Amino acid sequence: MSKWFYINFLGVLVVIWFVFNQTPISVYVWFGYVAALLIIFNWTRHAVFSTIRDSTIRKRKVRLATLSKKILPYHKWVGSLALIFVLVHGTLVIERYGFHWDYPKMLVGLITASILTLQVATGWMRLYRPTIKKRKVHIYSGMTLFFLLVLHLIL
Repeated sequence: MSKWFYINFLGVLVVIWFVFNQTPISVYVWFGYVAALLIIFNWTRHAVFSTIRDSTIRKRKVRLATLSKKILPYHKWVGSLALIFVLVHGTLVIERYGFHWDYPKMLVGLITASILTLQVATGWMRLYRPTIKKRKVHIYSGMTLFFLLVLHLIL
């Protein structure tokens, strides 16, 4: 298995730990929780592709490629849905607490939402006109998004 599976599993544990460590759980936290799980679900495709590249067992490669092919039609829609959940989450947080540049969690959340917007935009643009540059931007923004998401939860 790829190291990304372990990193994703650790990310899911961080999400679950921070959400259920709060009492009571607010509506905006639930929106953020669902968005985080959708983002990590989509990011798991990278782990699958890394495993396919690293694996020497042909049967495993075929099985993972078949699984990835079944999930592919939903990938862009899951990312778009995650963006909607993030925007609702951010709106509810700003309504409740106001907007403060000096609050690190809010600033990291704003940067994460911006990168998620870039991620979704490049994903949809790749559907209509794929280029290597868009592919690299999509992959690297995905990596940045994942780590900023975990940082947002830790703050």
